[in-house]
Amino acid sequence: MIDIQKVNKIYRNGKLELQALFNIDFKVEKEEFVSIMGASGSGKTTFLHILGCLDHATSGTYILDGVNVSEIKDTEYAQIRNQKIGFVFQAFNLLPKLTIVENVELPMMYGGIKPKERRERALDALIKVGLGNRIKHTPNEISGGQKQRVAIARALVNKPSIILADEPTGNLDSKSSVEIMNIFQALNNEGVTIVMVTHEPDIAQYTKRKVVFRDGIIIEDTPIINRRGV
Repeated sequence: MIDIQKVNKIYRNGKLELQALFNIDFKVEKEEFVSIMGASGSGKTTFLHILGCLDHATSGTYILDGVNVSEIKDTEYAQIRNQKIGFVFQAFNLLPKLTIVENVELPMMYGGIKPKERRERALDALIKVGLGNRIKHTPNEISGGQKQRVAIARALVNKPSIILADEPTGNLDSKSSVEIMNIFQALNNEGVTIVMVTHEPDIAQYTKRKVVFRDGIIIEDTPIINRRGV
C-alpha cells in the first residue's frame, strides 16, 4: 500500500537549511493499522504530510497504492489526495453552516459524483459511524466525539486506499477517545488501512504496529502485542 524508500526532507530559507527527515524507509501493507509517535520536532508531522501528499519529499521514492508519487506533477497531487487518501484531523475541519450530511458529501463534489449518489454514500458512511439519526444537525449542535465521527465518515466516502489520521483524539475526552478508536478498529477489521499520528501511548495501543520518530529518523518499528479494545 505504501512504500517509502530513502526519503529526505530539507527545509530551505535562503542559505539556511534544516533537515527534518533523514533517509526514511517505511512500508505499510494493506489492512495494517499503524501509529506514528514522537516528540514535538521529531519529524512525525512532516512525514504524515508527505504521506498525505500535502508536501513533497526533497529526495527519495514514495509509492502509494502502485502510483509513484515522487514522479507526479504538482497539478496531480490534488487528484491523488482526493482519490486515494482520506484525512481525519484533530480539529475536525467541518464547515459550521453545512449540515452533517452536507459536510460528508464535500469530498465527492470535487470528484464529480452526482448528487443522488453523493447523498446515498454520505448516509451510508454516517450510519457506519453511528450518526444516521443526526444527519440534519450542524456541527455546532453535536459533541466533539460526534464531530470526529463525522470527519471519519467524510474520510470514507471516496473509498480511499488509506486513511491518515492526525491526532484524531487530541481534542476529545477519554470516553469519546475510546469510542473513536473503537470505530477505527472496526474499520480496520473490515479492511481499511490506517496510519495515525498520536502522542498518547494509550491511544497507540489500539493499533497493530507502532513507529517512533526521533530527530528525523525512525528509532522503533514494532508490532503491538497486547492491544486495547480487541
